[in-house]
Amino acid sequence: MTFSALDTAHVAHALRLAERGLYTTQPNPRVGCVIAHGEQVVGQGWHERAGQPHAEVFALRDAGERARGATAYVTLEPCAHYGRTPPCADALIAAGVARVVIAAEDPFPKVAGRGIEKLRAAGIDVESGLLRDAAREINIGFFSRIERGRPWVRVKLAMSLDGRTALANGESKWITGEAARADVQRWRARSSAILTGSGTVLADNPRLTVRLEDQSFTPPLRVVLDRQLRTPAGSHVLDGQTPTLLLHAADAKPVDQRFDNVERMSVAEQDGALDLRAVLALLAERGCSELHVEAGPTLCGALFAAGLADELLLYVAPLLLGDAARPLLHLPALTDMADRWSLRCIDQRQLGPDWRLQLRAS
Repeated sequence: MTFSALDTAHVAHALRLAERGLYTTQPNPRVGCVIAHGEQVVGQGWHERAGQPHAEVFALRDAGERARGATAYVTLEPCAHYGRTPPCADALIAAGVARVVIAAEDPFPKVAGRGIEKLRAAGIDVESGLLRDAAREINIGFFSRIERGRPWVRVKLAMSLDGRTALANGESKWITGEAARADVQRWRARSSAILTGSGTVLADNPRLTVRLEDQSFTPPLRVVLDRQLRTPAGSHVLDGQTPTLLLHAADAKPVDQRFDNVERMSVAEQDGALDLRAVLALLAERGCSELHVEAGPTLCGALFAAGLADELLLYVAPLLLGDAARPLLHLPALTDMADRWSLRCIDQRQLGPDWRLQLRAS
């Protein structure tokens, strides 16, 4: 299948539109749409918020009658089923578009090729696969949830040059500077949920909220793995300001009313700890696509050891904390270099005095 340079430019435009929904479409994917006659763009739109019209509808409204005979460029296969909104494939057919170019096919079972089939049955020329990798990247969590049955797991850690995350007494504020900490807020905002463990709650009492001036994001769910319900009364995660889910062992019993503001669910155990695969499956069932992890070396190490950490956001500060300071991760001892955990860097940038490395499992 051959696409023109103009096709590529319009799909790239649609991808930039899709990015505008980066913080607001949960649990739906981020989608952009451009409608054009040749070089002339006559309509554009993006999915702005879950429950509201999809990108194609906004673009068709923008185009009006000019959509007839045009090409629609969409970053994800148009839906063909009734959900909270009518099928976008039907809207494109009714508008009289002549051609549809799709970046990525939708794996969601109620769509999965049905949108393409419906468009072609109506006599519309349909082509797909243009900038597919970029389209999948912007919805990396959505594809993970639908195709793998678990969210994309992104672990955030900050360390000194000698690989330490806190002093021996637990003090860690602040290893990195303001620019790095502000960057973390944007990663939190795009996530479906923020995960930590009860050990981090006990040590640091984190809020796990998003602190940005622009409040248009959908607040992520706060998730605490608290096997025996140890979270102390007065902890910030129990404040009820944003939704919190405490996951615990089946035999754990609350001893007082401290958990009245939060949802609690039991999860299966494995080797004396909560089963991480069961945790991820449960979150996926709740529509969690991107899981942002901010936890200590034990939980983060367990995710890597189990092969469940897809991505590492590593903030590196130009300072040294010494041998007695706390390590980045607790991982099983290796006896063979062939067993090492290999990562590849997909992005690196400087944020104030610090560096951020975006690494993925090889």
